[in-house]
Amino acid sequence: MEIIDLTKPLDSGMDVYPGDPDVTVEIAQTHEQDGWELRKLTLGSHTGTHADAPSHAHSGARNLDQVPLHQFRGVAVCVRATDVLPSRIGLVFCEHLTNTRADDIISAEAPFVAAPSLDEDIERALLAKDIVTFDGITNTDQLPTGSTFTFAGLPLRIRGGDGSPVRAVAIL
Repeated sequence: MEIIDLTKPLDSGMDVYPGDPDVTVEIAQTHEQDGWELRKLTLGSHTGTHADAPSHAHSGARNLDQVPLHQFRGVAVCVRATDVLPSRIGLVFCEHLTNTRADDIISAEAPFVAAPSLDEDIERALLAKDIVTFDGITNTDQLPTGSTFTFAGLPLRIRGGDGSPVRAVAIL
């Protein structure tokens, strides 16, 4: 079994979507002063590698604690934007995903979609159909194209959450 980390590290000053909160990771307590180490995190719910709940784009739609956990993990395949899409399987795109594939993804009944980045229009279209999206994944060049693997990107349990950073992995 091999585990490939698809997650961007969280760090102070990392790039964020324009208008989102800046990220700061600060040492709040130290071994020397407090007997342990503790960091204070300041970030938005859509920072780095993250999951989007339908409520992120649609008022009244399901939020994180209403989406079943199985929608954040499952069998997946790495595909390119021009590939024929398999049905009823998670889709991990190797490159930026634009709205040109929204209808194909919806027709394929993908339970979730992950990509290094997603255009706002495709994110809205997929979330409208209750398809969980994962944005900001990395290391897609390490994934086997055309072969299935297990994908997991469990969000923090944020009550009423519209999204959450995740530790996204592919298990081969």
